[in-house]
Amino acid sequence: MEKINIMINGLPGNVAKTMARSGITDNRFNVMPFSLTGQEIEDKTITIDQMRFELVKPDVRDEKIIRIKRQFNSFITIDYTHPTAVNSNALFYTQNQIPFVMGTTGGNREQLEQVVKKSSTPAVIAPNMAKQIVGFQAMMEYAANTFPGLFEGYTLQVSESHQNGKADTSGTAKAMVGYFNQLGANFDVNKIQMVRDPEVQRKEWKIPKEHIAGHGWHTYTLTAPDGSALFEFKHNINGRDIYVSGTFDAVVFLMEKLNKPDDSKKLYTMIDVLNRP
Repeated sequence: MEKINIMINGLPGNVAKTMARSGITDNRFNVMPFSLTGQEIEDKTITIDQMRFELVKPDVRDEKIIRIKRQFNSFITIDYTHPTAVNSNALFYTQNQIPFVMGTTGGNREQLEQVVKKSSTPAVIAPNMAKQIVGFQAMMEYAANTFPGLFEGYTLQVSESHQNGKADTSGTAKAMVGYFNQLGANFDVNKIQMVRDPEVQRKEWKIPKEHIAGHGWHTYTLTAPDGSALFEFKHNINGRDIYVSGTFDAVVFLMEKLNKPDDSKKLYTMIDVLNRP
């Protein structure tokens, strides 16, 4: 198989670094030496495993992308930037006809989806790229659609802990609240307990010290009205490696779609990727 050119955006962010390190050693991909970054980033370049990346800021990216597209005839971009950049980046990708995998959470998700649907540019968008968590979400979606009201009257508590650099409430937690509400819970996503304090994470949550800087721990607790029954769902992820496999599968999935230009659908999720033959 011919190598797929990938542009990993979000350097020098930690998730983008993880993607870059893994992509460099993956024989399926050719990692491009460019990365879109924030205007506030002072460095002009970053080196990862002896590969030098040019960091492209918003004020020069319109001009720079013309040169990049001349150098690389086709490529897929992977976005792990910042919640505040989600919508502007998606617009940039579609305007320049750059297929993309959006792993960044936050932003206006409805607007994000509409931008893709109205464009000719395919994209995979998901609040979580870890295949196992996506599978868990699919199970919850099935339960919500099959057994609506199952937990009617139950009280729901949701808490999520991530490294303090994560600016927004977990998109996965928000999606899960939607399923629990279909199941009968009446929970406001604004009441999700968002933990970002390293001391609290270490002392109260008992998160391993080596993973304080990169983790995603979620707990969903349902309690019966009289306290006689309690159901608890957890998914605790240490590190960022789990997101690599799902992200790269999404890239391969998009390339397959690009090779079938008659496919009118443009917006895909990780469920579509998991259902790939």
